[in-house]
Amino acid sequence: MMKRRSTRKLRRVPRFKGLSFSKLVPNIITISATCAGLTGVRFALDGRWEHAVIAILVAAVLDALDGRMARLLKSASEFGAELDSLSDFVAFGVSPALILYFWTLQSLGGVGWAVALFLAVSCGLRLARFNTDLGRLPPYAYNYFTGVPAPAGAALALLPLVATFAFGFPDLKSAPGVAVWAIVVALLMVSRVPTYSFKKAKIPQVMVIPIMLVALLFVAGLIGATWKTLTMGMLFYIISFAFSMRSYARLKSEAERMHVERDGVDADETASEERQDTPHLRPVD
Repeated sequence: MMKRRSTRKLRRVPRFKGLSFSKLVPNIITISATCAGLTGVRFALDGRWEHAVIAILVAAVLDALDGRMARLLKSASEFGAELDSLSDFVAFGVSPALILYFWTLQSLGGVGWAVALFLAVSCGLRLARFNTDLGRLPPYAYNYFTGVPAPAGAALALLPLVATFAFGFPDLKSAPGVAVWAIVVALLMVSRVPTYSFKKAKIPQVMVIPIMLVALLFVAGLIGATWKTLTMGMLFYIISFAFSMRSYARLKSEAERMHVERDGVDADETASEERQDTPHLRPVD
């Protein structure tokens, strides 16, 4: 009897199987980004355009946080990756397209709706290509995106709206001009234009202090002149395309040159080995 009781006491109590809360934090942030994007549509329906743009910016901030939290908490999963793509499509594809439509594109009728659909679908195609290209890009392309990423594309699509807040130019609300701009942004998202991936960039030691000062000035500008600072930031981002394309082309040409040289060296080594392996035959008298 004593042995049976001691055996029962030594048995482990079954633990509750499930995920820890820390594993759910990145997914909660992702869902919050989706909610922020859809809330921007609600603000647009009420005509609260500044709140609508702020909601999209909040979604962009949350989108930048969820991946980092997943890596920090070591809770990355396939479910989280799929949820993140769906959230990006809603927050940075559907929501900006609807905001632009309710702001001015609806005055174009069916054409305006077609432009909004084109912007949203282009964002979805860009996200699908990004997911399929994971792990397949060459080493020299690790610091670049292929096309404009979804959050940046949403911000660029709303640039006419932001510039209107900043400078009050009524011509920026012209429906044909906004439609053309939305098409250009949509094409940039699905294009093969290399754009900088700043989150993977390595900063030289001598540039740390200057970049921190620039970041400080940018934050101060956001506090003092929010819309003007955002407008200037987007314009500088557009200008950076010229530098990213040039640096990408240089890295690509160097990689191709090294590949050709390596193939030439391998071919010479193979030919030398074949000559060494081939027996030397003397002519017969």
